Amino acid sequence: MKIFYAIQGTGNGHLSRAIQLYPYLQKYGEVDFFLSGSNSQLNNSIPIKFKSKGVSLFYKHTGGLDYMKILKSLSLNLYKEAKVLPVEQYDLVINDFEFVSSLACSIKKVPCIQFGHQASFQSKNTPRSKSLNPIGNLILENFVKSESYVGLHFNSYDTNIYNPIIKDEIIIAQPINDGHITVYLPQYSIHFLEPYLLKKRNFHFEVFTKEVNRIVCKNNITYFPINNNQFSNSLIRCYGIITAGGFETPAEAMYMNKKVLSIPIKNHFEQACNAFALEQLGIKVLKEVDKRFSEQFDQWVNNSSAIKLDLQHSTADIVEILMNQTKK
Repeated sequence: MKIFYAIQGTGNGHLSRAIQLYPYLQKYGEVDFFLSGSNSQLNNSIPIKFKSKGVSLFYKHTGGLDYMKILKSLSLNLYKEAKVLPVEQYDLVINDFEFVSSLACSIKKVPCIQFGHQASFQSKNTPRSKSLNPIGNLILENFVKSESYVGLHFNSYDTNIYNPIIKDEIIIAQPINDGHITVYLPQYSIHFLEPYLLKKRNFHFEVFTKEVNRIVCKNNITYFPINNNQFSNSLIRCYGIITAGGFETPAEAMYMNKKVLSIPIKNHFEQACNAFALEQLGIKVLKEVDKRFSEQFDQWVNNSSAIKLDLQHSTADIVEILMNQTKK
């Protein structure tokens, strides 16, 4: 079987999931990957056969999406790329919230299956943010067109929604607590975030950012470049993590019973929905980093509890479910 797997590169989570899935998918056939977008910083170990600029996200240094820059990055070439993308040469097309390959399948009448976290929003039972964002909801539900879906989320909100896929190195790890706080807030610049962290001198922070290409130490902060292994190691050793409103990172942290503080990207509807779901589980969520951060940080450290995430299905189970779904 020839498998085409499309990855949305608007962050590191989609690529990280594909890397984890690759050896399991190989048991079913030959896999070629298509990566679009320019926001992923991970070095990957999977065969990226096709690439596209696709649709990328850009942030203001104060924590919100830069919609003007996003719009300027869009190109009419997306349709041309879709027309020449050879999805018809594959027995199975798996789409992890990727637009160009979805458009290619629509043009060429090739069936595909939507897979991943965003796929869970095909169900009306999946938690949505209470904030009104009809455009954001429209994008979540229609960005990818597919005949069927297998979704991933913190809870099984519907019959086709399963638990997160956790990396093997996290599954086999023995978590410890050396007292540091891991920080991954890609929407904030070092210049903006640093003063808030320097004030908390009793804590050491390991901050992962695309703004450095080597490890840099400054007082109680150590800056790391984006690196999958280093990030996993930091997460395994941390007291807790401060992260955006993504999916994979909070899931991994909860699996290891670490404290999580979530600060979703402003005006990012999917992250607002994730934050709402995390709040339902008991995770502390902040709207932004501002003058109240020091007090809110102390409340999180002193008063919040870690929430344990249990897995009902292994990675192998979910891949088998995915492949069985395609047979239908």
